[in-house]
Amino acid sequence: MAERRKQYIFKEVEIIDAGSEGMAVAKVDNKVIFVPFVVPGDIVDIKTTRKKKSFFEGKAIKFHKYSDKRTEPKCEYFGLCGGCKWQNMLYEDQLFYKQKQVEDNLQRIGKFDFPDILPIKGAKDIYFYRNKLEFTFSDKKWLTDYSKEIDFNDRNMNGLGFHLPKMFDRIIDIDNCYLQRSPSNEIRLAIREYAIENELEFYDARKFTGLLRNLIIRTSTTGDLMVIVVFRTDEKEIINDLLNFVSEKFSEITSLMYIINEKSNDSVSDLEAKLFKGNDFIIEEMIRDEESGTKLKFKIGPNSFYQTNSEQAYNLYKIAKEMADLSGEETVYDLYTGTGTIANFIADSAKKVIGIEYIPTAIEDAFENSKLNKIKNTDFFAGDMLKILNEDFVAENGQPEVIITDPPRAGMHDKVIKQILNIAPEKIVYISCNPATQARDLSLMIEKYNIEKVQPVDMFPHTHHVENVVLLKRK
Repeated sequence: MAERRKQYIFKEVEIIDAGSEGMAVAKVDNKVIFVPFVVPGDIVDIKTTRKKKSFFEGKAIKFHKYSDKRTEPKCEYFGLCGGCKWQNMLYEDQLFYKQKQVEDNLQRIGKFDFPDILPIKGAKDIYFYRNKLEFTFSDKKWLTDYSKEIDFNDRNMNGLGFHLPKMFDRIIDIDNCYLQRSPSNEIRLAIREYAIENELEFYDARKFTGLLRNLIIRTSTTGDLMVIVVFRTDEKEIINDLLNFVSEKFSEITSLMYIINEKSNDSVSDLEAKLFKGNDFIIEEMIRDEESGTKLKFKIGPNSFYQTNSEQAYNLYKIAKEMADLSGEETVYDLYTGTGTIANFIADSAKKVIGIEYIPTAIEDAFENSKLNKIKNTDFFAGDMLKILNEDFVAENGQPEVIITDPPRAGMHDKVIKQILNIAPEKIVYISCNPATQARDLSLMIEKYNIEKVQPVDMFPHTHHVENVVLLKRK
């Protein structure tokens, strides 16, 4: 018989901080306890669920005092869905702890001097701010009204929603989500109802069976709307009937597509998205200059990367452009350029912008976006940053006065950092979605660079995630 894990109960413990991964922090006998769905200032009894050498994980089982930082969560799935773990915290306090997260990482991991952090740029809209959501079909929805008396033979277990945290095969069947504007909810509910009424098979992630796998909805500020349904097999008649239903019910859809995914994983970026009706893209617009009102247009395909908070993406790029402080005579390298959004955003203020990105299809989008906006001073290259960014590349494309880098969450490879240091631009603007890996990378750069500005930006209200922009100037 397996030994039962020992559990502890700590009484009347004050929650003292908001930590990583959306967990809050308490301390008992100098040992940290990570607790979800509580707020700094709460006083609670905690039951441990996991014990590690240096910390516990636990859950609040009784509240003795509620924090004045609390607010009522808007979403009925708060506490189940892992998407908006800070929704019970007042937004001004969310911003405080996001800024603190940046400062803590720079101090603890970076261990270098940096100037006072500029006040975090909060979001104007803290609901309905996402322009892309992905939902999962499952034949094993999570029951919020579970009891032993349920007859599962008569119970419909099909659902369409978000994965339950740490359970790859269970989803929370969502009736309403406050992350994406209408008609996102209406489309999801209509497809779910149609699928159940027509007895279509929902996906079983353990057995790799079932027809319906995923639903992706992308919106834009221009009113364009893309819907992508992911199927496991190419059942042409069933697919046509479902997509015809969606098309007829939602005439506002401008791009209706589908993907056949026969793999065991849900990633679809390497698969062909087939057009059923409309365009194979949507158009997003972003203001480039507030005084003149000029706008950039971005063509977004089914697998294109675009920041999922359109309004805050503009603020993020504007901050990066201001930090770069371009005169129009500079050559700028935009590393990890994606679909060239930053490169095209700053192009009117630079002599030349060179974008580098690993994914070839993203570079195709970058070229297309420059063409769409009649921008002629950009160029883009696809490939491994380690192999592309070398002396020969600089000799061919010009010495950059400014490098803007916006790497993935894992940060930059230390060899890429060495290459940047060898190139030695006058300024580096480092944009990061992970202050911890950013702090690690900056610690390798401060021997040759001073940190001049630090500016956090909140792209994802109600989550612990925070973007951070840092300006470095060569010593």
